Amino acid sequence: MSDARIEQLITSGFIGVGAPGFPSEGVPIDNNVWLVGNDEQVMIVDAGHDAAAIETAVDGRDVLGILLTHGHQDHVDAAADVAKALDTHIYLHPADLFLWQNVYGELLPDFELEDGAAFRVAGTEVLTRHTPGHTPGSVCFVLPGLDTVLSGDTLFQGGPGATRWDYSSFPEILSSIDRQLFTLPGATQVLPGHGASTSIELEIPAMEAWRARGQ
Repeated sequence: MSDARIEQLITSGFIGVGAPGFPSEGVPIDNNVWLVGNDEQVMIVDAGHDAAAIETAVDGRDVLGILLTHGHQDHVDAAADVAKALDTHIYLHPADLFLWQNVYGELLPDFELEDGAAFRVAGTEVLTRHTPGHTPGSVCFVLPGLDTVLSGDTLFQGGPGATRWDYSSFPEILSSIDRQLFTLPGATQVLPGHGASTSIELEIPAMEAWRARGQ
């Protein structure tokens, strides 16, 4: 029997520092870092802003890997330091390698994530679902045994993630949500990369309104 649980850590930092269209100091943002495991072992889902805080939250447990929902800076910029400090590996979908390289240059993640990739931690399964749209390599992690999906920036309380970049696609993110997430049981808890949780059954009724919105 699994004794796995999900722990939330909120880290704070900035995005867009020195980038066109942003203030020179960037824009402050809070990120959800999720730890899946028990008292002995964990997997980290996303690693933004604050490596020391993530290491403290791990609290000496065996880290089986760092799973990244996508390659945006605020989700990955602590990953390399955490991986080095905790002697673990980083997993990223290859379609987001170009975003990772904006942060890390020639340093590469350890392993590629693909749709259907499965992991096991503390007796519970973690399943990868490719959900492009926010970024080409966005993924979500389904935990059937905990009735939960870790949705990154694909699905939030109240709608899909942003698609304002040239590499993003609003129709594609809606298709990803419809095919990969709205097929999950309605009671599935949705834990996103920022902000509050929701559930599949609470978001399904809004799909047609999102589609009509068209962006």
